[in-house]
Amino acid sequence: MDNNVIKIFAPATVANIACGFDVFGLCLDNVGDEMIVKKTKKKGIHITKIVGQDLPLDSNKNVAGVAALALLAETEIDFGFEIEIYKNIKPGSGIGSSAASAAGAVFAINELLNKPFNTLELTKFAMQGEKVAGGTAHADNVAPALFGGFTLVRETNPLDVIALPSPKDLFVVILHPQVTVKTSESRAILPKEIPLTLATKQWANTGALVSALYTENYDLLSKSLVDHIVTPYRKQLIPHYEEIEAIALANKALGFGISGSGPAMFALAKGKVNALKIKNAISLAFDKTTIPYNCFISEINTTGIKIL
Repeated sequence: MDNNVIKIFAPATVANIACGFDVFGLCLDNVGDEMIVKKTKKKGIHITKIVGQDLPLDSNKNVAGVAALALLAETEIDFGFEIEIYKNIKPGSGIGSSAASAAGAVFAINELLNKPFNTLELTKFAMQGEKVAGGTAHADNVAPALFGGFTLVRETNPLDVIALPSPKDLFVVILHPQVTVKTSESRAILPKEIPLTLATKQWANTGALVSALYTENYDLLSKSLVDHIVTPYRKQLIPHYEEIEAIALANKALGFGISGSGPAMFALAKGKVNALKIKNAISLAFDKTTIPYNCFISEINTTGIKIL
């Protein structure tokens, strides 16, 4: 690798994963952004090119720039970096577009600096980019992008991320309707208080999901992928949600939910054959609507960001 330039793939992610609101995330394998980061004599962070989306080049207004500046603030280097971003994840899709840019920037710079920061520290820097995008410095997308696989954010202050195992036969099906769901709107719709009975059910599913990942128990995984708190409110913002959920479950999906704050939806499946069956069934149903969409399947990316 050239010590002055690096090209990386920054993957899309799924956050929440049904019962794990703001806690669970997983890393996708075949959808993501590409970024080129170069050392430059000029100090600071300079975003020189963005292809694919109309996003600010100003480093103080771009999630990649803000995350990178957070990292630089913890160094004493006398040079800077130029960043080119090739966006393949549409902002507002619900599959971690801002997280890919933020995580990708800090990962690449860390590599060019000979890795002075660990993955947890990089996650902290990337969270500052997320704060620009969504108003809160959350980690449920940037953590899986950087750690790979499944992650659990146990605490954000101080940050504590737990890497979880990924069952080898697990596949993800993503259906992304081309509509806009604002994160601010999807958070505003949530209840401020929840009954203790629902909270107890949610905790039980969260614990069961962790157990299922460690034991590769697909039956338990399926039982635990139920959200009693967030999805009942947010699904009204997602077109045809209940219809698509029913079709996915009828075609052997282990579980179904909203990816992040939407509008993307996800289904988990055991094996590629089942994943393809779910993809074809929900695509056929969505073809009957007037809404353009993307639908794809992915393995779990257990390594996260990749050097190209």
